[in-house]
Amino acid sequence: MATRQRHDGVTRQEGEPLTPQPSLPQGERGSGGLGGAQGARGNDGALAARFAAWKEQARRQLGGEVERATYSGFPVAGVHTPLDVADQDYLRDLGLPGEYPFTRGVHATGYRGKPWTMRIFAGFGTAEETNARFKYLLAHGESGLSVAFDLPTLYGYDTDHPLAMGEFGKCGVAVSSLADMELLFDGIPVDQITTSMTINGPAAVIWAMYIAAAEKRGIAMEQLGGTIQNDILKEFIAQKEWIFPPRPHLRLVVDTIEFGTRHLPRWNTISVSGYHIREAGSTALQELAFTLADGKAYVEAALERGLQIDDFAPRISFFFNADNNFFEEVAKYRAARRIWARELRERYGAQNPRSLWLRFHTQTAGVTCTAQQPENNVVRIAMQALAAVMGGTQSLHTNSLDEALALPSEKAVQIALRTQQIILHETGVPDTVDPLGGSYYVEWLTDQMERGCDEYFARIEQYGGVIPAIEAGFFQREIAEAAFRYQQAVEAKRQIIVGVNEYVTEETLGVPLLRVDEASEVRQIDRLRRVRRERSPAEVARCLRELERAARGRDNLMLPILDAVRAYATLGEICDVLRGVFGEYQEMPVL
Repeated sequence: MATRQRHDGVTRQEGEPLTPQPSLPQGERGSGGLGGAQGARGNDGALAARFAAWKEQARRQLGGEVERATYSGFPVAGVHTPLDVADQDYLRDLGLPGEYPFTRGVHATGYRGKPWTMRIFAGFGTAEETNARFKYLLAHGESGLSVAFDLPTLYGYDTDHPLAMGEFGKCGVAVSSLADMELLFDGIPVDQITTSMTINGPAAVIWAMYIAAAEKRGIAMEQLGGTIQNDILKEFIAQKEWIFPPRPHLRLVVDTIEFGTRHLPRWNTISVSGYHIREAGSTALQELAFTLADGKAYVEAALERGLQIDDFAPRISFFFNADNNFFEEVAKYRAARRIWARELRERYGAQNPRSLWLRFHTQTAGVTCTAQQPENNVVRIAMQALAAVMGGTQSLHTNSLDEALALPSEKAVQIALRTQQIILHETGVPDTVDPLGGSYYVEWLTDQMERGCDEYFARIEQYGGVIPAIEAGFFQREIAEAAFRYQQAVEAKRQIIVGVNEYVTEETLGVPLLRVDEASEVRQIDRLRRVRRERSPAEVARCLRELERAARGRDNLMLPILDAVRAYATLGEICDVLRGVFGEYQEMPVL
């Protein structure tokens, strides 16, 4: 990345917390100013003196230091002034919404032109049960579907595999074959809505099932819009739901990008995800830096395949977390857009403005939801959702108040959806684009985010890129250390969690919980066995042989996977063929 001079970098020892240097007032700082004004209205020296006097007075009143810190360790002054952004040039660093570098948003009219897509992550039990939940959500105003899959599906196993025992339908819907996918979207107009699927290891197979199910209804793949998460690098970094080693997995990701670029113009073939990095314990800065580093790794892999940057980059999307530190989250989203636009234009030579857009989905932070006093989660989720909207998200999922206890009940889901609708219709927040733009604090914090990312990018490059850094355990160590520091703060009550380590009450849980019916697993396995009996064994065997041949070569695997899916080869059978060729990954422990 071309680093601007004002990004002076941060030095630290390996393993120390990343704590950028505070932007202390200096009368001689740059003269760009917000809107191009001369410094702090041409009076930096006087303001610096007044600020120093104010800070000393505040220190006496507080009996100690004025500064606090964000979750990422950025030192926050008691007040921020034009001195903190005196070297910021409006057109260079911010621009108008819809204009490079897109700090203020990728769309000129923000939510006045089009509201964000409201999604509620849904999936449990059988395809029929989840289909009913989808229809319930659409009837209550959801504008896009978001599918959760159960653990066996996420790891590429059929429901009747021995390793799947006890995990059916508990964290999402079970999908073992095309027959399940057909039922999952039965009666749902997939050519009129967009569908997001949180699937990574077997993403190519699940996507093929979605395409084939639509084809059977007469809907061409060109008409389909949506997203597969398909971000395998973050699985190695944080979530740990991989199947194969990193390099063959990356090949599969590029296969989907190439196939989507040629055949599904409305589909985002990857959603580069920081959400799970954050849920694993990272800071906001680590979430941002590691996610964008992964995004660059995918771009470079696609370019190496021979794809043209402006052909595939417009369909790359991102997925971020919305945590509790309101202003840090807003700054994170704003910095993400600016960094991505500059990287795509300056490093990779993108010319199409849409290639420079960082479009992202946001989910409120599940890890912040508490089992204690679960009603408090409604407030947390509302604040996190508001931060996502203030930061310009294109799509939003709000967690349910029972997130820490079970799969969401219908009532909890309805409250989560109503939270978004209240923000949209009752708060006035969508009336102007980037409403916090120009805040001295937010602009300073946006700059700190970019500066911290620059340092992380440099450290990752020292390892030789994302995959070598994964293999060396770099990301895992950074996240583990951040999570440990946060937990220490909670236990020492330096970080208060309402209802957990302060304001604790003894109460009986009064939240109704959703439970998966054990009989559903029996029905699912019966259907799977029926599919195996009724399909053509010879055709399945032929398709699996062709898939193996292609996997041992260099062909794009989407076509043979699609053929196998259409023949009703199961998820487990297809993944087993690829396991036989690529092997399975065993992570080295990080201590």
